[in-house]
Amino acid sequence: MRRAGLGRHALMAPLLALTLVACEQPDMANQPRVDTYEPTPAFSDGRAARPIPDGTVARDGGEPATIPAHNPLPINRATLDHGRHQFEVFCAPCHGRNGKGRGVIVQRGFPAPPSYHSARLRDADDAHFYRVIRDGYGAMYPYASRVAPRDRWAIIAYIRSLQFSQHARPEDVPADRWPLPAPRKVTP
Repeated sequence: MRRAGLGRHALMAPLLALTLVACEQPDMANQPRVDTYEPTPAFSDGRAARPIPDGTVARDGGEPATIPAHNPLPINRATLDHGRHQFEVFCAPCHGRNGKGRGVIVQRGFPAPPSYHSARLRDADDAHFYRVIRDGYGAMYPYASRVAPRDRWAIIAYIRSLQFSQHARPEDVPADRWPLPAPRKVTP
């Protein structure tokens, strides 16, 4: 019986010592520090607040204050293919692959976004789409951290091609494409 009591005391002594040592540690709120505008001898200029290094980019990407009204990317096959891929990844779940606002998410009960084929969005400039992708609109959350600026412009080019595909007039077809080829007959 006496042996069991000694074993228990031998175990309790290190635990008590560890507990006493742990109680003396300062917490993060009371640590030694230099406040932002407090003078300090640590730096040659005597200021605790450090100057911003050259080339520092703002968290939001350091975009220009004004967004071009028209897409700065060349509108070619590569841009449209890249825009289509980005559109299918980021936009089609809500807007649908055809841009009419009936994506998979909407079919499962989420509020429908506007159709890209509405007169209001066909008349909107490219900067409007850029801001909506970057900052969000209504129930749409911002994609600034998910879609790079160049990819946003590619998506906008693809949206414009979707709009054009549904609302082109005969006079919109370039003169070198006239006469339009007759539709091919498909035999069963």
